[in-house]
Amino acid sequence: MIKLREAFKEHFLIGAAVNPATLDTQRDLLIEHFNSVTAENEMKFERVHPEEDRYTFEAADRMVALAKANGMAVRGHTLVWHNQTPKWVFEHQDGSQVDRETLLARMKSHINTVVSRYRGELYAWDVVNEAVSDSGSERLRPSKWLDVIGEDFIAKAFEYAHEADPEALLFYNDYNEADPVKSEKIYSLVKSLLEQGVPIHGIGLQAHWSLYHPSLDDIRRAIERYASLGVKLHVTELDVSMFAFDDRRTDLTAPTEEMLALQAERYGQFFRLFQEYSEYITSVTFWGAADDYTWLDHFPVRGRKNWPFLFDAKHQPKPSYWEVLGTIEKIGNTGRKTSL
Repeated sequence: MIKLREAFKEHFLIGAAVNPATLDTQRDLLIEHFNSVTAENEMKFERVHPEEDRYTFEAADRMVALAKANGMAVRGHTLVWHNQTPKWVFEHQDGSQVDRETLLARMKSHINTVVSRYRGELYAWDVVNEAVSDSGSERLRPSKWLDVIGEDFIAKAFEYAHEADPEALLFYNDYNEADPVKSEKIYSLVKSLLEQGVPIHGIGLQAHWSLYHPSLDDIRRAIERYASLGVKLHVTELDVSMFAFDDRRTDLTAPTEEMLALQAERYGQFFRLFQEYSEYITSVTFWGAADDYTWLDHFPVRGRKNWPFLFDAKHQPKPSYWEVLGTIEKIGNTGRKTSL
């Protein structure tokens, strides 16, 4: 079987999100097909820093050790996010809200400790995750970070991360990144950071897409808009859900042949596009590796299985896998490899 990482070595890294369970259950598949890994949750604030004076790096260390042993790159995910951050970060011991200086000091200490621990071992970090508002006229979503620090919490996070590891590539990461309204907000945010001299090197396109959404035209337009800033682009959390977001059915125990064919068609379109823009897109990471485990199981519909990857629940290639490999022949080796 052709290895994904070998097939695309002239274009971009091929990554997968992992967790403590899949490091075991999907180990052989990960080693065979992927040359980059990202922690699904194990490097997030609540996992590595659950209490002010306690860090828990064991699970993250195990992932990094697997990567080092098998010549894989590692992306860090994520340093500052409105979700999965412990309450203690924003509160004094009496439960009252901390002030700007205290929160900045806690942010800096956390980032310095985490990033410094893996300095030289992680080549990139998602520094700030999902700070842009999904709708309305406001650019940034409400959060404790924004409330207490102000809009410059984003710039400060990048500055602290750069101080901790000047060699690491630093990314702003978000979902709905191809939506015309939100993508313009993301563009505007990153443009303003660059104009301020903030050390940001790229934009992470989560790419939680489906059989039906977003349109290829919207994805292309977003990629070109972001690339015009002169930053690197990473596809950071790719999966292709079998269901539209508002589809609430729970009757399927396996994907239909039509679903598998549509998914293959979509993956083929996406990978042709990624290769076309591989001058800018230097990494493509799936938010998982195979259908035996995905965060989309039971989300947004409880009790429903999803099948969003190139490999099925038994780690066998699906039609999508063969379609993705076929894009190399169809497009030719037109993508230009750039430095990581």
